[in-house]
Amino acid sequence: MLAVVRIKGKVNIKKEAEKTMQLLRLYKKHHCSIIPAKKEIIGMLKRIERYVTWGEIEPHTLKLLLEKRGRLPGNKRLTSEYVKEKTGKTIEEIAKEVAEAKAELKAIPGLKLFFRLKPPSKGFERYGIKKPYSMGGVFGYRGKEINSLLEKMI
Repeated sequence: MLAVVRIKGKVNIKKEAEKTMQLLRLYKKHHCSIIPAKKEIIGMLKRIERYVTWGEIEPHTLKLLLEKRGRLPGNKRLTSEYVKEKTGKTIEEIAKEVAEAKAELKAIPGLKLFFRLKPPSKGFERYGIKKPYSMGGVFGYRGKEINSLLEKMI
């Protein structure tokens, strides 16, 4: 599974890119979405590469994301009791299954399928949001390093 984080806002963005971000549930700056690593999704990410960063998420990071940033309707926090009641599993078990692509986040009924994050503590990388990750910036594919960024943003 891939974690995708939107790093740029809504100003001066092409309509096609904005539509693609809506489809990926990246509505505002610093929103994160967990999506499967399919060929079609990778193509969508290439289209909006300059506005997002993405990589493979680990179970530990997904567990943190669900516990601290998971929301239910009415902006209520996702609790372990709610997950145990609705699915019969713990948050840790679900996070492991989702990270290994054996299940989806839709398994938790009522969970909002995007996460609202804070700006990263101590900021983004050295060259900011205008350069790709491979050149010391932020946007684009970053592999397993997405986990350290997510931990800074949770």
